[in-house]
Amino acid sequence: MSDLFTLEQILTYVSAYGPIAIGLVIFINGAGVPMPAFFVVMAAGAFVRQNIMAWYVVLPIALVSVLMGDSVNYALGRFAQGWTMRRWGHNSAWQNAQHTFDERGGVAIFLTRWLLTPLAIPTNLIEGSSGYSYPRFFLYDLAGESVWLLGYGTLGYLFGSNWQVMAQAVSDFS
Repeated sequence: MSDLFTLEQILTYVSAYGPIAIGLVIFINGAGVPMPAFFVVMAAGAFVRQNIMAWYVVLPIALVSVLMGDSVNYALGRFAQGWTMRRWGHNSAWQNAQHTFDERGGVAIFLTRWLLTPLAIPTNLIEGSSGYSYPRFFLYDLAGESVWLLGYGTLGYLFGSNWQVMAQAVSDFS
């Protein structure tokens, strides 16, 4: 957990400002700042179940926010592409890795959105700096983040007021 914000502070903002606060936390997390985004997504699911928030408002805001955050990281990688290519571009290992990403990068993007989440930000940076197509990146990112939001949101919805117990179990597992 970040020293800047505790989960309790974030949940206070979420309960006070609703889906906009959820979107902001998810964007900041997607952009690379450590935030408890999956806790917030689970809390959002619980809030939907309790009729505090509407799913048709929360889901689009969360999805757009996380896609924007991931796109910021991809853009940072793209910005560093020249430096990366000067540094490692002539290295055969780098060229092999770039070829592998061109062929299988979509699987890496998809899986790091919801299953291997600690690897999402490095994957975004690598995809951007390797010259991976942004439209392809965006489509795999959209698919993976949709699974992430629907999965954790559904867990929060199913566990309702006990979502914090499930969130701690998921956190301990990961």
